[in-house]
Amino acid sequence: MSQSDILVLYYSRYGATRDLARLIAEGIESVPGANARLRTVPAISAVCEATEAAVPSDGAPYVEYADLQECIGLALGSPTRFGNMAAPMKYFWDGSSSEWLNGALISKPACVFTSTGSLHGGQESTLLTMMIPLLHHGMVIVGLPYSEPDLMSTSTGGSPYGITHLAHAHGRSPISIEEQRLAKAQGKRLAQTALKLLQK
Repeated sequence: MSQSDILVLYYSRYGATRDLARLIAEGIESVPGANARLRTVPAISAVCEATEAAVPSDGAPYVEYADLQECIGLALGSPTRFGNMAAPMKYFWDGSSSEWLNGALISKPACVFTSTGSLHGGQESTLLTMMIPLLHHGMVIVGLPYSEPDLMSTSTGGSPYGITHLAHAHGRSPISIEEQRLAKAQGKRLAQTALKLLQK
């Protein structure tokens, strides 16, 4: 654990959101003094007896609420589910009342990212709805400015609200060069903002 850890928290079904998370982490770690802490959330089931393993079989460890307390910033990612974040991620935030009461995230910067199966599959509404619990927690939202030229030229993913990826219906389209640059730029901007706020 580091005092300059930035939490990159994601849920991913087919791997696209996870890949975006890794690129954002790369952008974070391009900033001297910033460290990325990759975490995921377990899947949930409508079947009461269904449970996930205590440790994921691959990828990032499961998030703990202590990660919210310890981080100096947050990148939050989820695939789109009917224009909103996926249920496992929503479930995690629904359980964060204690952190809200303690002000664990107040004044920390955050950004959001998503992946969808279609270009008009609710990318921007998902990003906006993911911001809502973060605003309730008192976080400072960091977007992607149009000084990033790929926002004006990409024909895949990208948004001023946060990086997006077009995975197509099969969910396995590779992340485009433009999306890669935007994801790294978003991570870098988040890290720079977090370190500046930490110094105040």
